[in-house]
Amino acid sequence: MATTEDRPARLIRGPGVLLVWLYGVMVVGAVSRSAYQIATDFGRAPLAYTLSAVAGVVYGFITYTLVRGGERARRAALVCCAAELVGVLVVGTWTLVDPSAFPDATVWSDYGMGYLFIPVLLPLSALYWLRRARAVTPS
Repeated sequence: MATTEDRPARLIRGPGVLLVWLYGVMVVGAVSRSAYQIATDFGRAPLAYTLSAVAGVVYGFITYTLVRGGERARRAALVCCAAELVGVLVVGTWTLVDPSAFPDATVWSDYGMGYLFIPVLLPLSALYWLRRARAVTPS
């Protein structure tokens, strides 16, 4: 039987519940969109469709770490959210500077405009929450 000390600290309390829900929605959106696009018309925009699939995997990993909880999962989520933010900023800027490189949009195109800018706001919110969760959660 696990004692209280053996259980990982919860990350899905308060705003963490909303983050898990939003990341879950983004997993479904990014993975289903990219799976359909890759299966039906991959040759049209392979970079865009692959980046959307990568975004879906990243969202899935972050969702898993938030649900798993614990300090190790929190650190993994922090790294992944930072990488996600870099990806959103790089791809978002790239799509504005050279739109011809993306014949079709990715999840992160135009900083996630097609997804109501959630792709750029979500990692910022998650990074804030995860840093705050460390201060609240005993090590």
